[in-house]
Amino acid sequence: MLERKKVHVAMYSGGASSAYVAYQMVQAHGKENSILFFTNTLWEDEDNYRFMYEVADYIGVEITERVDGRTPEEVFYDYRFLGNSRLAKCSEELKVQQTIVFLEELRDVHNLEPILYFGIGPHETHRSDNLKDFYEHRPLEPIETRFPMIETFREDIDVKSIIEEEWGIKLPRMYAMGFSHANCGGRCVRGGFQHYAQLYNVWPERYALQEEMEENFRKDFEKNVSILKKNGGPYTLREYRERMDREGVENFLKIQDETVPCVCSFS
Repeated sequence: MLERKKVHVAMYSGGASSAYVAYQMVQAHGKENSILFFTNTLWEDEDNYRFMYEVADYIGVEITERVDGRTPEEVFYDYRFLGNSRLAKCSEELKVQQTIVFLEELRDVHNLEPILYFGIGPHETHRSDNLKDFYEHRPLEPIETRFPMIETFREDIDVKSIIEEEWGIKLPRMYAMGFSHANCGGRCVRGGFQHYAQLYNVWPERYALQEEMEENFRKDFEKNVSILKKNGGPYTLREYRERMDREGVENFLKIQDETVPCVCSFS
């Protein structure tokens, strides 16, 4: 069997760091040896798409997109399991599985050996460690992972300023809106209390969609489940909204979340 040619794959999302890492990867290895890979959950905020395509045009490499075809809600119904802050089947199905299939296709169909690049920073070394371990064991053969924001760039780089001031590309609007991550256009089931307070404050109509989905799931499967958890038990978005209405949503915007965003995050 011929030795596989190396191909450099940026795990591309709506984040500033992933955009900067993708740019640096292409500069180092050439457009012909680079892929911008994006897995679409179909719930992404529309301004994330705008940002990703403007950056891809600036870099000069088209986006390679994979879509499962289901939304997170459809995944929850297929598995009869509502995603929550501890376990998000949606991420596994719509992002991780699509990524693994794509990487194996690069090897089996195109005889290419992928090297993955992530825009994870020094403050998220726990995530980089988890990803290294995952890609060493989950694919049929181990896949090399690189984290330039941790391993390569020794100084603290203001990637947001570089993108806006040097590249002339406006950052995704969810940054300015105060969200800590852009998972699924704010409807991320791993978001936590602060995240959902921010969603209710900024986009009450999206909060209503998520609340409606949760209520329908509880009714359809006759399960006492919820996205948020309180004191080890279910705490519905309806209960949370009613409390925010009583006490004022501003009192919930500074609650520190302990949940960890999945691969869709601002990175």
